[in-house]
Amino acid sequence: MSKLLIGVVLGAILGVLDGLTAWFTPEARSEIVGIVIGSTIKGIIAGVAIGFFARKFQSLPLGIIFGLAVGAFLAFLVAFMQGKYYFEIMLPGTILGIIVGFATQKYGQAARTAQSV
Repeated sequence: MSKLLIGVVLGAILGVLDGLTAWFTPEARSEIVGIVIGSTIKGIIAGVAIGFFARKFQSLPLGIIFGLAVGAFLAFLVAFMQGKYYFEIMLPGTILGIIVGFATQKYGQAARTAQSV
């Protein structure tokens, strides 16, 4: 599977799980559906960015650091728009980025080049 595809699929799956962590904040339970949808979109965006990075740079440590940065940045933007719950939003978002950064570098296949016949 390509690095980009792993990033998108894993980002979406982990985005759903990220959104479901809102259940642990009682004030947010009434908005859980919107939070899960938003977190899934955020996970897909992170997966695309991390997948493109993984195609360009073949380094596990750089992939993890870039994933951490992308996950934390996107989660910060969401928390900033909310104006509260920074820790509750940023922790799972950052973990999502770290996992996707690791997986794209470790398990993704490099893009194939066309061969002339």
